[in-house]
Amino acid sequence: MRIANLGEGILLALDQLRANKFRSALTIVGVVIGVATVMAMSSMVTGIRSEALSGLEAAGPENFMLMRYDVSQVRVTNEHGPPWGNNPKVTVAEIEHLRTLPGVRDVIASMDMSSEMQTTGAPVSGVQISANSAGWDEFTMGTFSAGHNFLPSDVKSSRQVVVLSRALADKLFGSLDPLNRLVKIRGIPFQVIGIFEREANIFGEASNNFAVVPYTTAIKVLRAWDGMLGALVVTAQGTSQVDAMDQVIGAMRTMRGLRPAEPNDFAVIRQQALLDMFNQITGLFFAVMIGLSSVALLVGGVGVIAIMMISVTERTREIGVRKAIGATRREILWQFLFEATTLTLAGGAAGMVIGGAVAWLIQKLTPIPASVPLWAVVAALLMAVIAGVAFGMAPAWRASRMDPVEALRYE
Repeated sequence: MRIANLGEGILLALDQLRANKFRSALTIVGVVIGVATVMAMSSMVTGIRSEALSGLEAAGPENFMLMRYDVSQVRVTNEHGPPWGNNPKVTVAEIEHLRTLPGVRDVIASMDMSSEMQTTGAPVSGVQISANSAGWDEFTMGTFSAGHNFLPSDVKSSRQVVVLSRALADKLFGSLDPLNRLVKIRGIPFQVIGIFEREANIFGEASNNFAVVPYTTAIKVLRAWDGMLGALVVTAQGTSQVDAMDQVIGAMRTMRGLRPAEPNDFAVIRQQALLDMFNQITGLFFAVMIGLSSVALLVGGVGVIAIMMISVTERTREIGVRKAIGATRREILWQFLFEATTLTLAGGAAGMVIGGAVAWLIQKLTPIPASVPLWAVVAALLMAVIAGVAFGMAPAWRASRMDPVEALRYE
């Protein structure tokens, strides 16, 4: 009997799998785990990345940030403090001046802090407070469900007003309408003027427990440390990001009196730089994923070698008969390679189903919009095929090199 084409070889391989269902199932467990790991983890990383892209898109792809130091770079703190510690703080005066540049439409000042908040009931600790200038809501994914944002005049006069998230308002006021009520931040009363609801995100309830106050109020009234004050610079319409960045850098250097040979003592960060940093982080996840799947595939590969060696031994007479009636070494080699590859592909298919089910559960049970990317499907199939060829080669080679006379005598 000759293997005339690939289809016939696969049919022969499937017949052998059906004849040894339990043994084959045990053999492909490692392949199933390896492929399922790739599918599940890649779907999670893809979902998290899409959330990060959505956040960057909301902030404006042409916009960029002015910071005291480059947060997209890893910095190691030593006994003398962080390397950016000598950089001057970004000041309110500098931010106000940047708003006058022709290539800048607006500058959204921003700094973060954490504090306890309280009404008449029990306090809520660990509240994430963003201190911003007016207009921050244009660059944040979400909408006002009640009330409104604070105005530029509120920022200028450092008014004690606050915007709460819906989750935080419910914790503080329960079923009561929170608008125009007072809430205490660090013991200082603030008037609630708006309720803002962020879009669902991957960080869950913790990120929804937040408040927003004017940044001037945070500095003057709450005595917040202004050392991490930064800003989102909104590029003017008709101006490229590069031109706007050049104007900001030039203005900052002039205000700080930096000489041409002196480096910047501030950082201008593009959105793409943050995405690159995120890609580096996700690269670590992929490295872990590859390591875990490789170990599982190695275990599965050992099983493939063992099962195929047993199969070759059990079918020694069959191999002798096939060679006696004209089958070539290449045909015997390909037949057993087909069997090994079909075995690992079956494990790959099962792993894809399990990994897809895990991705579906993640999407349904968590805020992560997990989705299996096409490259993960292709990678899973390639992993299965390569494993089949690599681990099936030794048994197939052994079968193809058998002496037909000795094989026919085998009992």
